[in-house]
Amino acid sequence: MSTLSRLARAEWGDLYSTVRGGLVARRLLAIPMTLGAVCLTGAFQYAQNQPWGYQFVQNIGSVRAEDPLWLALIRTPLSLFVPALDLPVWGALAQILLVFGIAEICVGWWRTLLIGYAATLAGTLYARVGIAIGPDSWFGLPASDAHVIDTGPSAAVVGLAVFVCWRYRAYATGALVIALMVVEVLVKNNLAGKEHLAAIAGVLVVCAVATAVRHVRRRGAGRGAGSGLPPMTS
Repeated sequence: MSTLSRLARAEWGDLYSTVRGGLVARRLLAIPMTLGAVCLTGAFQYAQNQPWGYQFVQNIGSVRAEDPLWLALIRTPLSLFVPALDLPVWGALAQILLVFGIAEICVGWWRTLLIGYAATLAGTLYARVGIAIGPDSWFGLPASDAHVIDTGPSAAVVGLAVFVCWRYRAYATGALVIALMVVEVLVKNNLAGKEHLAAIAGVLVVCAVATAVRHVRRRGAGRGAGSGLPPMTS
């Protein structure tokens, strides 16, 4: 086996086996939530491009930093599936199908939605903080960004990609995703790029907490085994 093959197997072996096994066993039934998300995103894209549907989609799924926080929190779950008006919808649909699909097979549908929501919420909350900081800081945003609609599915896609890479130890791939998002901000310093970084930061916090909890449980299991007590199970 060549060095390149060994590196690829080490990086993606577990992830590939899990995804392939899920698709072989259940085919499209392995990703029902993802297919629903693709259909919902397509429906929102169609509706918001119609005279009768634009305001309806804005009212239920578009989030801006100028909105009251309570309203933004209500709209955020659906904002995951409202694609940007100025970008091709096929890109958003392909991202959701690929990344949500892999995540749903690897970590389950409810964790996929939870991590996607956490990533999107991190970006949404960052926008408010960034505007409060102001444009004089690299971490800040101009006041005009308060009127800009949040990123939609892309923050969830980026966050899920990083989470799955961490979960399946594809650390080089995860680092590449993060590096690409940093480059995005350096090339085009706008709200969307910085919300992507905020989404990644939020997911990394989730990963750190999960690692700490797992470590504590393992230490507890070790102490239980050493004392003659039955080991703890998780």
